[in-house]
Amino acid sequence: MASAAEIHGTVFKNGSATLLARVVGADGSAIQQADLSAAEYTVYLIDPDDPDGDTAVSGHSAVSVAVASLIYDDLQTDDLWDVDDTGYNFKWVLDVSTNQAFATAGRSYRVVFTLTPSGGQEVLVRFRVNCI
Repeated sequence: MASAAEIHGTVFKNGSATLLARVVGADGSAIQQADLSAAEYTVYLIDPDDPDGDTAVSGHSAVSVAVASLIYDDLQTDDLWDVDDTGYNFKWVLDVSTNQAFATAGRSYRVVFTLTPSGGQEVLVRFRVNCI
């Protein structure tokens, strides 16, 4: 059984973030656009004293995302990906042009994507970023 893990990174205060992942289904194969019926994300400011006290960031709560703009059907191995030679199938550039997502330097944020499959259980993709 694979362990759940957050993907760690660093962002600049008031900056954007390009979030990359390789997302696989229960059978171990990379998910495809056709596997999903919906996707959304929320950015949370992490409460360092209360693991259940995260606060959703205004303008970045339950934001609907078009599956076709989030998931690639073929694994990508461009210069953005330096984890391995296999590649990624999940990419999102967080839009901060209207609402800042990472407004407090020295704090950590959690970005949670909820992927709703055409059938079966939801898939969570989580990123934890430190703001500098």
